[in-house]
Amino acid sequence: MPYPSVLLAAAQETARDGGPGWILRAVIIVGFVGAGLLAWFLLRGYGQD
Repeated sequence: MPYPSVLLAAAQETARDGGPGWILRAVIIVGFVGAGLLAWFLLRGYGQD
């Protein structure tokens, strides 16, 4: 595991760009994909009677 100072330095570099950064974008994308998979999993049983 990297040292916390390295992680903090990387976070500061992404904060300087003015945007949310690649970490937040990845979290949002994974969240949408996870929500889609969860909806598919929950709704797939309704078609089978």
